Amino acid sequence: QVQVVESGGGLVQAGDSLRLSCAASGRTLSNYYLGWFRRAPGKEREFVASIRWNGLTTYYASSVKGRFTISRDSAKNTVYLQMESLKVEDTATYYCAARVVSGISYGYWGQGTQVTVSS
Repeated sequence: QVQVVESGGGLVQAGDSLRLSCAASGRTLSNYYLGWFRRAPGKEREFVASIRWNGLTTYYASSVKGRFTISRDSAKNTVYLQMESLKVEDTATYYCAARVVSGISYGYWGQGTQVTVSS
C-alpha cells in the first residue's frame, strides 16, 4: 500500500506560478512511478507528468511540457509539480497517484487539490 496526499492548490492569475506537493508514504518507493493527473470540469481525467522515484525518468503531457516540472525529494518522500506560466485551461483538480514500475495502471490515488487559474 502507498498513500499519497496532495497539497498546494489555490487560486492564481494567468501567468502565475504554483507548486503542488504530493507526500507519499507506505511501501518503499524506489520501485514506483509517481504521477500527476488532472480533471477539468466536464472533461476526462488526463495525464500531466510522472517521475520514477529514482528521479532519472520523467514524462510530460505535451500541453504542459516546458511549463511544468516534476521533481522529487527522497528525504521528504515528496513529489512536486512546479507549474509556471499558468493558463486558464490549466484549471482543474490535480491528483497525485502511484504505480509500481512494472505495473500498467496507477493504483494509489490522492484526494486531489484544486487549481483555479483566472484570466
